[in-house]
Amino acid sequence: MSIPPPPGPQQPQGPYQPPAAGGPQYPQYPQPQYPQGPYGPQPPYPSPYQPWGQGHVPYVLPAPVNGLAIASLVLGLLCCLPGVGLVLGVIALIQIRRRGERGRAMAVVGSVFSGVGLAVWVLLLATGGAAEFWEGVKEGASETSSLSLSTGDCFDTPGDSLTGDLVTDVTRVPCEDAHDGEVFATYDLEGAEYPGDDASGGSADHRCYALEDTYAFDLWAVPDDVAVYYFTPSEDSWSTGDRSVVCAFGSAAEGEKLTGSYRAQVGAFTPEQVSYLRAAHILNVALDTAPDTDYIEDDLPGNKAWAGRVATALGKQSAMLRSGKWSAGTERPVLALAADLDKARTEWARAAKAPDVDTFYAHYDKGYKLIDPHRAVTVRDALGLSVDPPAYDDGGQGAGSEGGGSGMQV
Repeated sequence: MSIPPPPGPQQPQGPYQPPAAGGPQYPQYPQPQYPQGPYGPQPPYPSPYQPWGQGHVPYVLPAPVNGLAIASLVLGLLCCLPGVGLVLGVIALIQIRRRGERGRAMAVVGSVFSGVGLAVWVLLLATGGAAEFWEGVKEGASETSSLSLSTGDCFDTPGDSLTGDLVTDVTRVPCEDAHDGEVFATYDLEGAEYPGDDASGGSADHRCYALEDTYAFDLWAVPDDVAVYYFTPSEDSWSTGDRSVVCAFGSAAEGEKLTGSYRAQVGAFTPEQVSYLRAAHILNVALDTAPDTDYIEDDLPGNKAWAGRVATALGKQSAMLRSGKWSAGTERPVLALAADLDKARTEWARAAKAPDVDTFYAHYDKGYKLIDPHRAVTVRDALGLSVDPPAYDDGGQGAGSEGGGSGMQV
C-alpha cells in the first residue's frame, strides 16, 4: 500500500483538486482571457447582435441653401434693385458650383427677373418715363381725394376749376389762404348698386342746398358770388367702396378763388337771431326739395307732394316765430311775418291738392309771393342780421351733375 503525502504547501498540484467536504467536486477548467472592450471583455469573433446604447444613429446632412441665391430671387421678384439682384444671382451660381450648395434654381430665376427689371429701368431712364413716374409719386403724396375731405376743409385743384372730376385731384390748404373750395357738408349715398350719375347728382342737388345753413347758419351773410358745388362718386370709385358726396362753397366766377371761411358758430349770434334763423331753416329745407323738372306739368304729382312739404314747413315756421321770446323792437315785425307765413301756408296747401296744372299754378303763384325774401327784410333789420337778400341761385355745377334747387332763402 502506498502512504499519502503529508498535507502542506509541499503537496504537489495535480490536474484535479481534492473534493471538498459535503458534496461532489467538479473539475475547474481554465477560463479564456478576452481583450477588454467598451462594454467589458470582448470575444475575438464578431457578435451577431449590436450592443444597445443611447447614442444617435449618424446620418448625412443635406447641403445648405446658398444665401445669395435667396437674396437674388427676392430682389428679382420685387424689382426694387434689379442690378443688385442680377449681380447676386451670378455670384450665387459660382458659389453653388464650387461649394456644392443648393439654390441653383432660385439664383437662375432671380437673375432672369433682375435682368428684365434692369432693362425696364434703362428704358425708362432713356425715354424720360422715370422722371414722369417720380412726379406722379410726389403728386400722389401731396394730394388727396374727395373721399378724405371733411366738413370745414378748404382745398385747391390744379386747374383752379370746380367743374371737373375731382375724385383724386384736390389738395388741402389753409382756409386763411386763397382757395378754390370750402367743404360745408358731406354725406354717404345708400345702396349696394351704383345709382347712376343722374340719381347721385339729384340727391346731391337737394341735400347740399338743404345743408348750407347748417354750416354758414345765416345764408344771407354768404356773398352772391359764392356758389354751391358738389362731388359725387363715379361708377369706378363706387366699386372700390366710395359712397361719399362732398358739398362745397366755391366762387361763382370760373377760376376765381375764395378767401377766409364761411363757417359760422351759433355762439356768434344772439338768442333772438338764433330763434329766427332756426325757424327760417325749416322752410329753406322744404323749398330745396323741389322736383328736378323744368315745368310743373312735367311732374305734377311730384310738385304737389313738394307743395305739401312746403305747407307743412310754413306751419312749423309760423308756430316757432309766434312762440319765441322777442324784445319790444322785434316782436311786431316778427308777428307780421308770421301772419304772412300763415297765408302762404294756405295757398301751398291748396296747390298740394290741386286737381290739374292750372289750379296748381294759381295757388303756387300766390303762395310764392307771400314768402318772397324781401318780406323778411324788416324782421332781419330789427334783429341786426344782413338785409341783402341772396340773388336767385340755380346752383353750382357739381362734378357730373347740374346744380338746382329752388333758390329761395327766407
